[in-house]
Amino acid sequence: MTETPRATLKDVAAASGVSRATVSFVLNDTPNQTISPATRERVLRTARNLGYKPHGLAKALREGASRIVVLHIESNLEGNYSRSYIHGLDQELAAHDHVLLVRHGPPTDSATRQILDAIRPRAVLRFGEIYRTGHELEDVGGGWHDGLAAHAAMQIRYLASRGHTRIALATPVDPPLGEVRLRFADQAALAAGIPPLVSFVMPRPRPAGADALAAFRADHPAVTAIAGYDDDTALRTLTALQDLGLSAPADLAVIGFDDTEYGALATPALTTIHIDAEAHGRRAARTALGLTTTGLDPTHGEVITRDSA
Repeated sequence: MTETPRATLKDVAAASGVSRATVSFVLNDTPNQTISPATRERVLRTARNLGYKPHGLAKALREGASRIVVLHIESNLEGNYSRSYIHGLDQELAAHDHVLLVRHGPPTDSATRQILDAIRPRAVLRFGEIYRTGHELEDVGGGWHDGLAAHAAMQIRYLASRGHTRIALATPVDPPLGEVRLRFADQAALAAGIPPLVSFVMPRPRPAGADALAAFRADHPAVTAIAGYDDDTALRTLTALQDLGLSAPADLAVIGFDDTEYGALATPALTTIHIDAEAHGRRAARTALGLTTTGLDPTHGEVITRDSA
């Protein structure tokens, strides 16, 4: 199938019966030009009819930056939340004629400098940045209203509602937001009237996970429930329980976080927290572009109740 040639400035000028300079003045709304309202309307109507779109590079040169927004995301932060966040970010940027470029891996100074020099992006974002700066309650979800704080608290409130008073947080090795998550969980435990959480690392590979869980249970026999840092950590906790000849929730209740597709396939199926972050991504896009975020209210997170807790 032959692709329709893209309309050019010359095409718009020819169809409008004016010069290319006049078309440029009208489309760029150049000030101090004596162009009649009728001519201006004719040029705009012709551009619309031809489907004319300004060349991205030329527009970038005029604006001093490209129409690209870069998002840095570490691989260990990928999950349902990040997927829906990126979808919202991408869709909202596209609606405002911008393009999203996702870079996986830590945002080193050298990598950021290369990006800035090569494509002059409109903005460079880092996934979860607000939680790394000491302003974690200023997130676009509203902290305890519908941000990470609220979602972390859902885990604790759910377990507390099932009668668990001694809860642990299982984390991967070097979790990127581990301290923030534990702080939110402890505040939620305080609000629920139960002791602060203890935490432990659920490592890879599988035998190491079983050893870690056995050692933890020996040191903390009163703990009856595990809140996983994410679904991956929670699923590895379930596997470790099985390897020790134990089961969930009879011996230890386990709840995940972020509702990946694998949780529903496990035995027992994993209870978890589902978060639709599309509105968060759309808000981030508008903020990066300097636009209002009015009307982009996030969807509330929810507990997906299954068999593990």
